[in-house]
Amino acid sequence: MSATQASVGRNNLMANGKKALVGSAKASARLRAVGLRPTRQRRLLAELLFRYGHRHVTAELLHREAEESGGRVSLATVYNALHQFTAAGLLQQVVVEPSRSYFDTNCGSHQHFYHEDDGELIDIADDRVAVSGLPQPPKGTAIARVDVVVRIRRA
Repeated sequence: MSATQASVGRNNLMANGKKALVGSAKASARLRAVGLRPTRQRRLLAELLFRYGHRHVTAELLHREAEESGGRVSLATVYNALHQFTAAGLLQQVVVEPSRSYFDTNCGSHQHFYHEDDGELIDIADDRVAVSGLPQPPKGTAIARVDVVVRIRRA
């Protein structure tokens, strides 16, 4: 296979002749490392999620970014991939309302501000957030993590 054929294999051409983003070798390696098959859609979504460092995204935002990059992926596929990435440990899901979740690329221990006016999720930089008086978990279980979402509004 020529270098040109390999390049076209990694990138789809859009109707306007521009290359559509389909995901990098780094995205493929990240997916393989957690046991996920690096399909075209997963590579695209992983590339969009992780190329700029830590961020919070909704499924709708990621779907819009995929479309803008020239990728062809349904919203249902985006939801499925986000849940697969979360189950594999690549993301944390932060539920801010019963029908609204964000997916966080920072899987380290940290808490969040949720700006109710803007619908923005922000990492709390201060690591002094402490939760005390946690109940003893039921026998045979252990507390996996404690999520704190501090809701804020304009004063």
